[in-house]
Amino acid sequence: MRIYLVQHGEATSREENPQRPLSDKGASDVRKIGDFLYEKSELCISEVLHSGKLRAEQSAELFARCLNGVYSAAPDLNPNDDPALWSAHLAAREKDVMIVGHLPHISRLAALLLTGDSNQAPVAFQNAAVVCLERDAESTWHLQWMLTPDLLG
Repeated sequence: MRIYLVQHGEATSREENPQRPLSDKGASDVRKIGDFLYEKSELCISEVLHSGKLRAEQSAELFARCLNGVYSAAPDLNPNDDPALWSAHLAAREKDVMIVGHLPHISRLAALLLTGDSNQAPVAFQNAAVVCLERDAESTWHLQWMLTPDLLG
């Protein structure tokens, strides 16, 4: 099983809009990554989950549109939620899933899955970047790859 962890695209500032929707650059970066994943890979992601916050929902919608999947809000994906909750959710899953979330939660979840310690920092997340983790037969998670908007130019 693979999970694709995403920090939402760049958002506007609170001063611009208190709801913090995606900025033009944020939406463009998410589309760029989503289009690349659709065209250049064999991803089979039918479900894109997000925190419910506007910037994460907009990012999830753009990824789902690019990957021909569906998107929906899921519990326990807010910035300060306990990553152990999603570690437990993922242990019971068999299908690949994309999770669009926020720092520090998404970073702490990756750390927990990869090292067993959510206070480590094995992955430096960036807005709109996708980090692919794969679970092996022994239920151990491994980093497969990371794709950032900067890599695509």
